[in-house]
Amino acid sequence: MKKNVLISGGSGFVGKHLTDLLLANGYSVSILSRSQKQNTEQVNYYQWDVDANFIDENAVLKADYIIHLAGEGIADKRWTAKRKEVIVRSREQSIKLIYNILKINNKKLEAFISASGIGIYGAKNGSEICTENSPLANDFLGRTCQKWEAAADTIASLGIRTVKIRTGLVLGKNEGFLKQLVPVFKLKLGSALGSGKQYMPWIHIDDLCGIYFKSLNNLEIKGAYNAAVLDNTTNTVFSKTLAKLFGYSMWLPNVPAFIMQLILGEMAQIVLTGQRVSSDKIESSGFKFQHTSLEKALRDCVLK
Repeated sequence: MKKNVLISGGSGFVGKHLTDLLLANGYSVSILSRSQKQNTEQVNYYQWDVDANFIDENAVLKADYIIHLAGEGIADKRWTAKRKEVIVRSREQSIKLIYNILKINNKKLEAFISASGIGIYGAKNGSEICTENSPLANDFLGRTCQKWEAAADTIASLGIRTVKIRTGLVLGKNEGFLKQLVPVFKLKLGSALGSGKQYMPWIHIDDLCGIYFKSLNNLEIKGAYNAAVLDNTTNTVFSKTLAKLFGYSMWLPNVPAFIMQLILGEMAQIVLTGQRVSSDKIESSGFKFQHTSLEKALRDCVLK
């Protein structure tokens, strides 16, 4: 029998890549979806509705592993008070639905692996390198990630090995945040944001999926892990590298911070601030990054 991996948020950018990797390595995949979808030869779909507190319990009971990616997009809409509540609730409540089924049925998983974010360390600019033991932030992103991880820890309280992947900016072909950037840079209109000195910890989609995959069966992997390359990439370095791939030197001045704040409000902190993070912990588990050169990673995502 193939081991079954249930993915929440499996229809998204990361989920699609992860599904392909799991299928290629002999796992069966189930996906929790808000809309009713037709099963395929390789993937079974189960419905859930976090707002209505509904989940098809068969999805959870069938699973050997759960990879939890679900949650409202952090940068999809301006951060109004209501939007902030939606972002936090989508993360806490979705895990609570899974937790209740596991507990009521005394269901044991081989592992529960949850997404998290490097935003847990806060919106700060500086040379400090954040490890998994660094102080956690008290700003909106920091508190959101802490609540997200606290919800995941309820699964750990059931005696299930639980992993939390604190993810940086994910690079993918015409996907993720590159989907918005590439058209601008293609027109030779790209520029750095704010001071341009803010760090941008990034990770190629292949490496992120590789970390999730390694977390499935390595029993030593538990707790929080940073998932980003430590290469000192700043917003200016990132922008210049992307411009170079399209054959020009960046010529426009930086977009002033106050403009970004007018456009995005509090959410501007996502692009105007950044952290340096260490990936030593996940690498010490035996994981090796395939993509450590920003230019080569961007080339793979943008030009191939």
